[in-house]
Amino acid sequence: MKYERQYRGNAHHEDIDRLVRLRRMRGLARLMDTALRIPGTRFSFGADSIMGLVPGIGDFAGAAISLYIVNEARQLGVPKDKLVKMLVNIGFDAAAGSVPLVGDLFDVYFKSNRRNLELVLDHFGLDHSDLDR
Repeated sequence: MKYERQYRGNAHHEDIDRLVRLRRMRGLARLMDTALRIPGTRFSFGADSIMGLVPGIGDFAGAAISLYIVNEARQLGVPKDKLVKMLVNIGFDAAAGSVPLVGDLFDVYFKSNRRNLELVLDHFGLDHSDLDR
């Protein structure tokens, strides 16, 4: 009986820890991809788009920050095939975003952090509303 209570307590703690991590990942994805909305439009962008304006290092700095989400996903037990997809999203975003002018527009449309968050949520069978509970 004592072991059963302890096990339930640990499982509950793991669920809370996962929820906290997922919320943190959602916050970072929002900051990087959709924190700012252009008034009167449906267009949003974030720090990744702004950092991409810095020639040479902006897109790669954004990619480095985006790796935090991948690392959190790895620690949560997301399978390697999904982690690889996440890394491809980040690499594609950094490479395409580094093209002058066109890359800056690309950053507004291709939101690698949001895509990566969706992969993680899908793995756990969750959606954004589950994180608001």
